[in-house]
Amino acid sequence: MALSLPRPQRVDVRIAVGSLLCGLVLWALGLHSQIGRPLGIHWALVPMATLVGMELLRSSRPQLALAVGTLAVVADQFTAGNLASILMFTDVVYAAVVYGTPAAARRIPVTTGLVTVAVTVGFLAWFREPEAVLIGVVTAAISFAPATTGVLVRNHREATAAAKLRAEQTALLAEMDRVQAVTAERARMARELHDMVANHLSAIAIHSTAALSLDDPKTSKDALAVIRENSVEGLAEMRRLIGILRDDSGDLEPAAAPTLDGLGALLAGARRDGLDITLEDARDPQGPKLPAPVELAAYRIVQESLTNALKHASPGRVTVSLVQAPRSLTVRVTSPYGDPTGPRAPGSGAGLVGMRERTELLGGTFEAGPEAGPVTEGGGKIWAVSVTLPIDPADEGAKE
Repeated sequence: MALSLPRPQRVDVRIAVGSLLCGLVLWALGLHSQIGRPLGIHWALVPMATLVGMELLRSSRPQLALAVGTLAVVADQFTAGNLASILMFTDVVYAAVVYGTPAAARRIPVTTGLVTVAVTVGFLAWFREPEAVLIGVVTAAISFAPATTGVLVRNHREATAAAKLRAEQTALLAEMDRVQAVTAERARMARELHDMVANHLSAIAIHSTAALSLDDPKTSKDALAVIRENSVEGLAEMRRLIGILRDDSGDLEPAAAPTLDGLGALLAGARRDGLDITLEDARDPQGPKLPAPVELAAYRIVQESLTNALKHASPGRVTVSLVQAPRSLTVRVTSPYGDPTGPRAPGSGAGLVGMRERTELLGGTFEAGPEAGPVTEGGGKIWAVSVTLPIDPADEGAKE
């Protein structure tokens, strides 16, 4: 089976051609690195040509190039020699460390170091002259020095690649965080928009349907009054939401987040829309103040529950209950649930999704659905929304 050699890289071809030209010029001028060798000056071209061929493989097959190049430089010691051959060998050693395997990159500097020490000690023992140390210095210059230089270059390249990889990973994580932040902000904006406006639009839809279906001037007038009131309030809510989202909104100032102290106004508006509501507030006025996120979530959950009752509940009483325990706040809203007897506004289910999301963000528990058994005078059922919100952020999922 023939040995398949890869195509040389362009930089290797340039190095090989340049080395060959320099070697031929030195040979033609009669500039040799050694004298008194057994082989003639023409034999110096053989190791030189071999090393030129190994320069073509310095990047693609560095270990093969080093092995053959070592044999060539040893053979060169029996000829008149050529300085270009020595320089090409140092480059082959350097390339073997830089482009070779990690094991070779660790092994070559150690090997060349041991060879340098062995050569130095051996020639000192042979010649018994201090000048023999110079042979060790030359050996180190053509083997150990390029090997250690290759280690430095390889380590620098690996450190650069690792830093680039870390930068790419950091950029990827930052992009993921940005996408998650944008997604979370969009979800929050969707919840706020739904909770702030859906109640008014539901009332408008119901009363406009009643005005169109009943041929009664007084009913139509009352319905138009409710429609106008909810339109004005809905527009004000939208303007406040725009004021929150835009910093350059001129005279539109961001509105403060609603709290449970505003439940009275919320319930009064729901009563004007036609709901019969009872508030059972069992909170201790002297108790600890609720965190702002808990108050906002509780307010929005009551608001959305009243919106759902306005759209879907049967005639009857709606009850809003607030119970504050030492470590949690429980919000419960119940309304009659049965077959529709009048105009109904369409629903998409986004309200229940928003309430569940608000609860889960605070680590609370959320339940919504009809209670078992007929419990109303008309034989219908009760639809109940029950939410428990932890007061202490550390009490994730607290439930009394």
